[in-house]
Amino acid sequence: MVSKAEMVRKNKNRMNRVAAAMAATALLSVAVPAATAQAATVVPRVDLRVLVVDDGGSSVAAITAELRDTGVPYTRVDLGSGSRPVINAAFLSDTVDGRPRAKFQGVVLPNENPFGEGSAESAALSAYETTYGIRQVDAYTWAHPEVGLEYTDNGGYSGTLDGTQAAVTAAGKAGPFGYLGGQVTFEDNSPLIPESYGFIAKPRTGYTSYLDAPVGSGRASLVGEYAHDGRSELVVTFGYNQYQQQFRLLARGIVDWLTQGVHLGQERNYFAVHVDDVFAPDARWDQALNCTPGDYACAGGDGKESTIRMTAADAQYAAQWQQSKGFKLDLLFNAGAGEEWKTENGGTDALTAQLIADRAQYRWMNHTYTHLFLGCVQDVTTVPWSCTKNATGAINWTSRADISAQIRDNNNWAASKGITTDRSELVTGEHSGLKTLPQQADDNPNLAGALADNGVKWAGSDSSREPGQRAVGAALTVPRYPMNVYYNTGTNAEMADEYNWIYTSRAQGGSGACEDNPATSTCLPAPLDNATGYLDYIVPTEARTALRHVLANDPRPHYVHQSNLAEDRTLYPVLNQVLDTYRTLYAPSAPIVNQSMKDTGVELSRRAAWDAALAANKVTAYRIGKDVTVKAPSGVVAPVTAPVGTKKQLLLGTADFGTAYAGSRSAWTAPELLQSAVTLKLA
Repeated sequence: MVSKAEMVRKNKNRMNRVAAAMAATALLSVAVPAATAQAATVVPRVDLRVLVVDDGGSSVAAITAELRDTGVPYTRVDLGSGSRPVINAAFLSDTVDGRPRAKFQGVVLPNENPFGEGSAESAALSAYETTYGIRQVDAYTWAHPEVGLEYTDNGGYSGTLDGTQAAVTAAGKAGPFGYLGGQVTFEDNSPLIPESYGFIAKPRTGYTSYLDAPVGSGRASLVGEYAHDGRSELVVTFGYNQYQQQFRLLARGIVDWLTQGVHLGQERNYFAVHVDDVFAPDARWDQALNCTPGDYACAGGDGKESTIRMTAADAQYAAQWQQSKGFKLDLLFNAGAGEEWKTENGGTDALTAQLIADRAQYRWMNHTYTHLFLGCVQDVTTVPWSCTKNATGAINWTSRADISAQIRDNNNWAASKGITTDRSELVTGEHSGLKTLPQQADDNPNLAGALADNGVKWAGSDSSREPGQRAVGAALTVPRYPMNVYYNTGTNAEMADEYNWIYTSRAQGGSGACEDNPATSTCLPAPLDNATGYLDYIVPTEARTALRHVLANDPRPHYVHQSNLAEDRTLYPVLNQVLDTYRTLYAPSAPIVNQSMKDTGVELSRRAAWDAALAANKVTAYRIGKDVTVKAPSGVVAPVTAPVGTKKQLLLGTADFGTAYAGSRSAWTAPELLQSAVTLKLA
């Protein structure tokens, strides 16, 4: 958090308006030569790239992360670097093919003037913005007249904002934040730690408030547009980082305002939930032993094995819940494990019968036939398990034939029951076959061939181990987020008990794992109550984590297990909180995108190709008037966002561009037949 004193110190540097006005005339004569009236009326080219002037603060870092993660090209200038370029007229603009060119379509600054009083760089930037109609975001500044606001001692407020109930104004809803439901609540995750600081202030002439909050008996602004001297600034008067919910809600609108709704990159709010081990039973946590009998080593667990498995009633509830929430679950199934269970339990299985009857209500995915471990042949007598080796010291691997059988037999069983699957998708049991550190440092060398034998192009992986997508032979991985709703628990009390074991110190009766790994986990201050801890603490914590992923343009799916739909049905409180909260935060124009794993795989692979093209400086994109041109390397599709009414130029005629989302149109797009570039026509 930035202190008030530090903020005030940083923002005493004011923009020299007289110098800016003088420089504007100079830059105009350079950018648009006035030799003839015709030259003076040439429409300039504006490149689709953002200039980010970075002071190292969290607010600029947050906006930079939004640009990066949504595919918007930007140039970063580090204010603290002695070798940084000087921001002058030549840096900002030039001429291409006889046409004036603005090199940046928007400018992000730490505050309204980070260069110092009377700075030539500030004057050059002001003149540039005036000449080309370029907008500027002041990432975090204080309330004062030079940004269009009254001082806070005139009916305003300065201080911590934790828990503040801010709201989008009518102007904000009609403008850049129309995709929001209205309320923007500042996070207050801990009463012991101040999380946000800022200034709520009354607007002056020329300032339009987009986000306000209550002050005394009235309301005053936190975010707004200040129009002055032929320029527009988006003024933000609170500090933030890229993970805080208040920023995540506003991030899309900040970029759309900055770019006037036309930019490379696109953004969606994704959420998909994979339910693993459907038809199979899952081993149960033992609260006395603090381990899971029957699942690898559990001292004293012999004879105490117990399992958790959905019932037909649980399946009926799942179908009803989906309909009530308008949200579809992905069922990842192990048919062979289900057949084994049926044989061991009288030859009938009401659960399978119910799920097959409701098969059209779900998305189904292959999770292998019996959940066989598909990596090395394990020695489970050691803790942790290890890979067995042959007489020559080589690792014993599950064979290509056995892997193929696990994939093939599960697909064939599904087809025989009328269950539709996409055979290009697969998640192996425990993500096995893929490398599993530290025991198995490499993929099973037989895995890639088995995937190819069965037409698998998308293989689920564990995001906590491998957050990035990578190749496995001809297939690509799709990282999945594990949810902290444990596979080996069926009740709320079991969840709280295992959570306590993992997240409390040894002195408090826990495993001490949180003490041993402080970089990756934090110990609870005290154990949770087993009767209430799950609903009161774990559910809101996990829902907040999942929602953070949803709001971050992150398409990676989440995964849980069928045990979480059984007994106390522990998953639903988490999902209810995520979905219900989301639908209060966003307008209907920005629905959750609940897509298949294949579609997520395609999205991730397109992003990787796009990011590589940007890094290699192989993308050219610009706007001339109402025409937008985008050129990318062959085979690379470009993400583009544009206003409603935008048309794409075809070989003959035009067509509506993109799909509607959050009040804009956007899509991954490529040139049409016989075209070398994407051409869009703005409305």
